This record gives sequence, C-alpha cells and structure tokens, in this order.
Amino acid sequence: MTGINGPPVSIKSIEQAISDRGWEEGWVVPRVPATRTGRRVAVIGSGPAGLAAAHCLNQAGHAVTVYERADRAGGLMMYGVPNMKADKTHVVQRRVDLLAQEGVTFVTGAHVGVNLDAGDLVAGHDAVVLAAGATRPRDLDVPGREATGVHFAMDFLTANTRSLLDSNLADNNYISAKGKHVVVVGGGDTGTDCIGTSVRHGAASIVNLELLPQPPSDRAAGNPWPQWPRVFRVDYGHAEAAAADGGRDPRRYEVSTKRFISDAAGNVTGIEIVRVEWGPPSGPGGRPSMREVPGSETVLKCDLALLALGFLGPEAALAQAVGIEVDPRSNYKAGAGEYATSVPGVFAAGDCRRGQSLVVWAIAEGRGAAAAVDAYLADAPPPAPAGADAAPVVGGVLALERFAAGGGAAPGAVAAAV
Repeated sequence: MTGINGPPVSIKSIEQAISDRGWEEGWVVPRVPATRTGRRVAVIGSGPAGLAAAHCLNQAGHAVTVYERADRAGGLMMYGVPNMKADKTHVVQRRVDLLAQEGVTFVTGAHVGVNLDAGDLVAGHDAVVLAAGATRPRDLDVPGREATGVHFAMDFLTANTRSLLDSNLADNNYISAKGKHVVVVGGGDTGTDCIGTSVRHGAASIVNLELLPQPPSDRAAGNPWPQWPRVFRVDYGHAEAAAADGGRDPRRYEVSTKRFISDAAGNVTGIEIVRVEWGPPSGPGGRPSMREVPGSETVLKCDLALLALGFLGPEAALAQAVGIEVDPRSNYKAGAGEYATSVPGVFAAGDCRRGQSLVVWAIAEGRGAAAAVDAYLADAPPPAPAGADAAPVVGGVLALERFAAGGGAAPGAVAAAV
C-alpha cells in the first residue's frame, strides 16, 4: 500500500501542477460574495491560518479585516520560508491579492497591543480570530550566547527575505553569511532553510549540529504507520551544502553545544561542542537518557551561528492585551474543534492554538475557526441595518496609517508606535 509498505504517491506534485495550470489558464478568478451579512470580523495574523480563516469568512458574506504587524501580508509564508521554497510574488502575494479582490481588507504595520489598541479592536468587530502563529523561539542557554554573530534562525531568514524583496539584497539590510564559517544549531525545516540561504550567500563553510542520533534509512519497529516516518532524509539545503563541499553532508549528529567563544570585541569566533551518547529511559515511559562522552570536546570555527531550535509557543503580549487564557504550554486556550477562547467572540486558530505544526494544519485550523465564527454570528442578535451612506465592502492592502486615515480603525485605536 502506498506510503505504508511502498513509496507514497506524489500527491503534492499532482496538486501543484493542477493549481499552476489553473493560474496560467486564468481559471482562478476572484469570487466576490453576492450578499453581505453586515457583520465585521477581525483576523489578527496573515499566515496560512489567518488567510484560510479570512477566505472562508469573506465567502460567508462577512466583512473581514486582516491585521498584520509586518510590512507585507503572508506571515510565515512571506518572511519565514525562503523565496526559493515559496515564491513571494507568484505564490504568496498572488493569493493575498486574490483575497483583496474578493473583498478582504489587509492592514499591514498593525501590531495589535502595540500601535493598535486590542480592546478597541475587539469592541469594534462582531468577532475576532487570533492567528498569530507560534513565533517565540527556543533559545540556547550556554556561556557566550550574547556574542555578536549568534542569531535566531528566524531573524536571519526574515531579514534576508525582506531585503531580497525590497532591493534584491542591494540595501545590505540582512545578516550576510558570505565568506563566513556558519554553524546551524538544530535541524528541521528551519535549519535546512538556514543552510540553503547560507549556500546562496556564499558561506565559506557550513556545519549543522544535531543533538539526536542519525535516523535510520527505513522505519524502525517502534515507528509504525500512521506515525510520521522518522527516517534519514536529504533535503535541498543538505544537498546544496554537500555539493559545495565535495559531497560532505553538513550534519553532525549526537553533539551538544557547550559554549560560544568570542574575541576581545565580542564577536563569535568558535563554538565548543561535545559528543553525546543516548541510552534507554531511566524508567517506564521516560525519555531516553543522554550523557556526554568524556574527552570528546572540540571547537569548531564559527563566525555566524544560527539557532534553529524550534518554537516555544505564541508571544504572550497579544494574549495579555486581548485578555484570553493560555494553556500550560502558553498556547491560546481554545478547545479542539471549538476554537473559542475564554473571551466571548474571540477565537484562536493555527500554531498559536495547537502549537508549532505544518502549514496544512494551519490551513485546516483557519477553516475550522471560520466555521465556528460563522456559527457564533448566526446565533448572535442581528446587526443594526446599515445606513444608506454605509461604505461597501471593497477590500485591499493598506498600511495602518492609511487605513486609519480612511476611517477604518475605531477612534483612539491607533496609538503611537513604540
């Protein structure tokens, strides 16, 4: 059976080919709702979950405004994923523009709780969807972490994509890996993206540190279907780095970072690592035990370190500004399949609700939250009849100042940016 005891079918390639053909042939056109409900819904965050929620709510006839703190809409897909993996013009911006043509309004530079009052925003809408993602990165608490040249992976990737879109990197407003000895701490998609971007910058060398052992080439007995197959893979970044270094895979497994080493000026110059060994759990249901191998310490040359250690959850400021409860893992507390938070009329979807996950999950979450919002609004008292001079739902992509100047924000909602 495909994907279980045989190679999986390339569904992604098939679906992408259909989508690409649809755009090329002009089959994808704006679908503007024929009627409007008179309801106003705010979506905070324009990543995959936010875009999916906005699309469904708009098609249901509600007036949807998406608030995005960055200067471009798209969230993780715009700035977190490199351009070589997801083209920003022909994939991400094209979808944003389509939604705008269908009547969704995007407000960029709108940081709710910072330069846009959360209370006024909630009060000015019939419902709110929080789709802010899980953007709080996991740090590495070792000596020397404060050295110049040690960065979170997402800061590196975001600055690169913004500079690429703004000036094709001509403005130099990015963290350059050109000629540098790059060490990426952590794997996963984000680590691979850091490797691929560093290759394109022209890094002198690239090493990728992994704490866990190298996965097996085939499923282990304890990793049956339908679990995600934990097997050895060579992603695009690994292949490109190997090609640039005589075929050597950049990954080093079962190593732990001890400290960063810096020069007198505070610039990182090296990273001390140690080999580790993994043993059985100390007790039933426990985690595998890990120990350092004595005498295995070594120092790698490094003048750019990128931390790709995953994410701890959403940033707390938005939850505090809106007044919602969070769960023990700091995710916005909202039941699976319900999406309603502790504040009436406020819903949560995507990584900020369920934790860091895949884009397809974020899209599904956005659609589910939209259905929950639509059901909530159906049970709410009917809106007051719109006046004869009420503005029609038009849609568009506007900076916060222009949106506020046009009367789109509640009086007093826009505060001075800090």
